[in-house]
Amino acid sequence: MAVSARDPQGLPREQPAGRGRHARGREPRESRSGLGRWLGETAIIIVSALVLSALVRAFLVQAFFVPSSSMEDTLAISDRIVASKITTSLGEVSRGEVVVFKDPGDWLPDPPPPASGFRGAVQTGLTFIGLLPSDSGNDLVKRVIAVEGDRIACCDAEGRILLNGVPLVEDYVKGRTDQVLFDVVVPEGGVFMMGDNRGNSRDSRFHLDVDDGAVPVSDVVGRVVLVLWPLNRIATVPIPEIFANPQITQGATP
Repeated sequence: MAVSARDPQGLPREQPAGRGRHARGREPRESRSGLGRWLGETAIIIVSALVLSALVRAFLVQAFFVPSSSMEDTLAISDRIVASKITTSLGEVSRGEVVVFKDPGDWLPDPPPPASGFRGAVQTGLTFIGLLPSDSGNDLVKRVIAVEGDRIACCDAEGRILLNGVPLVEDYVKGRTDQVLFDVVVPEGGVFMMGDNRGNSRDSRFHLDVDDGAVPVSDVVGRVVLVLWPLNRIATVPIPEIFANPQITQGATP
């Protein structure tokens, strides 16, 4: 049988405020309400961070994966690099810069099919928001050796590239550089690309039949500014001092 508290006169006592079944029943609802607010705030923070990351990738910087040895020893296979998009979108593409650019046409073999199913969707999503480096198979990374109006030739008696008549002393180059003989003027809106590992780089020298090997500036995605991974290779990617030679600029075609 149920028992209730009574005062000395035998009358039921009043329950203290905030206690009893009704008060106890409110606690779970309040807890659920607090949990809902927390989940909502957390979702807003996560979505905002993902949107911000996607915007940064689209307009400011983007990470890429180096798949080949064509830029050794400046860049190595499997390096993760960061390209600045704002550098090329607001400024000019300059001589000596290492840049990422879209395949202008038949420079690369057909890319492998993307991963399918759930794994492919996750990989695509993480790449889109910038949490994974791009590895689409349609991007290349090379060094800009000449810009529009420049005359570039290979080679002088010592096997050096001639840029507007100035021999380039390229300390960053791996191996010989005279695999292909040429003498061209870079057309308007183009840049002449070469890999630092000249003996293992299918660059502008091997595509002279189209626009004298020039890549449209519009195909340049961004300038490589940083090697981000692995940790023992973290470094900036500066422009070699040779490209600051005023004789190169003075010799360019107006």
